[in-house]
Amino acid sequence: MSNDELQKLENKIKALEQKKKVLEYKISNEDRRERTRRLIQKGALFEQYMENEKDSLTDTEDLLKVLADFKNRNNDYILKQIQKMKEIEKRIN
Repeated sequence: MSNDELQKLENKIKALEQKKKVLEYKISNEDRRERTRRLIQKGALFEQYMENEKDSLTDTEDLLKVLADFKNRNNDYILKQIQKMKEIEKRIN
């Protein structure tokens, strides 16, 4: 293999590595955007249903801890109630 061929292959490797970095950045950026959007949507839903937009961040965190504990202890019951709600909504629509 000549030096020219070797140099061309090294240049091709560098170009592919750069392309890989660009694609990895694009993927991580998209993942970050999706996560940010999801967090904003969940926060908005939380405020809408819990009506706690005036509560402090600490109070909100304490409430979430209580709700998380309740959910973890009663997950089966909650899943059944959600299923019942969905069935009722289907019948209505």
